[in-house]
Amino acid sequence: MKTPNWLKPGVLGAVIGAVALSTVGFAWGGWVTGGTAAKMVSKQARMDVVAALVPICVEQSTQDPQVVETLARLKDTSSYQRSNLLMETGWATMPGSDDPDRDVARACMAVLAADF
Repeated sequence: MKTPNWLKPGVLGAVIGAVALSTVGFAWGGWVTGGTAAKMVSKQARMDVVAALVPICVEQSTQDPQVVETLARLKDTSSYQRSNLLMETGWATMPGSDDPDRDVARACMAVLAADF
């Protein structure tokens, strides 16, 4: 098959343009693959669920008869151990669950720390 002389530069330009467009799109245009988008959505959904559960944690803390003592212990505890202490209180254990949630404990601690 004989191709015209003008076809080769046109095809080469289209290939180079496609490579340049995809490079710019993924590097600076904000394009992502389906897998990356799924990870981003999953992370955002988890953050939304944690945000919805924080008021339950705060409410459970107000229902605890030892809330004043526990908050005093939390204040005296180093910042990286506060989540563990809050998980031990049971405030980060959601109704219907047997185990405390570390992400909820961290977010709840941020809300309760405003009271310090």
